[in-house]
Amino acid sequence: MEVQQIKMTIKPTKYEYKEATYSKRRWILLKGFRQKTVEIITALEKVHLHSVVHGSIARGDVRADSDIDIFIPEVQNSFLVEAALEKANIKINSRMIVQATPNYAMKAHIELNEKTSVSFPLMEMRRVEREFYSFGGEVNLKQLEDYIRIAGVDKRLMLIEPTETGHIESGIIGREENVAKSLGISAETVFDRVHTLLKRDKTGRTGLFIKKELNSEETFELALKRLAEANPAVRRRIKK
Repeated sequence: MEVQQIKMTIKPTKYEYKEATYSKRRWILLKGFRQKTVEIITALEKVHLHSVVHGSIARGDVRADSDIDIFIPEVQNSFLVEAALEKANIKINSRMIVQATPNYAMKAHIELNEKTSVSFPLMEMRRVEREFYSFGGEVNLKQLEDYIRIAGVDKRLMLIEPTETGHIESGIIGREENVAKSLGISAETVFDRVHTLLKRDKTGRTGLFIKKELNSEETFELALKRLAEANPAVRRRIKK
């Protein structure tokens, strides 16, 4: 199990509200991030691997150190995913299997560089797991090409709602059900994320239940099989 110490972030109340106006530099930064994302997602779409990008790239509130997190929502043959990237001359830096908690689905995580990754589930996800991406905001290839931004919640538990000049942000604590309706997801997902992020602030650490880097000879499927043989918790999650 990997555990990292993190700085505590003071979460906003539901009454906090702010309107942000983006500078020219920030619009240029967002355009650059989205162009990079389109290149990767296009490579996946060419072999019918429908994917989304989630987080600040989808919402628009990017910073210079923002990550490009691309997610393929369905269980896939890992060879197909890796072959699609390699065919587009997109270099793979590392591959690992990750699992947030024993109850969550294990995922394949392909790191292209320190700030860019492609991931997909290795087993069926529960509704709250799939909606995690909608909670933070997600867009598909067409939405990227049409320059559409979408609402989502950031790690501060602030709802980011895009405007023509930037965005409006407001705290979600105390109005979780309304936020769920506006994002089109279940209230269970919103409460789950609020609980997780508040707990993370309280304990001062975050991490993964499982994080296994694959060697050059392993496929994700083979690595998962070996993990299941050695770990009863993994076997139980697969059966679920």
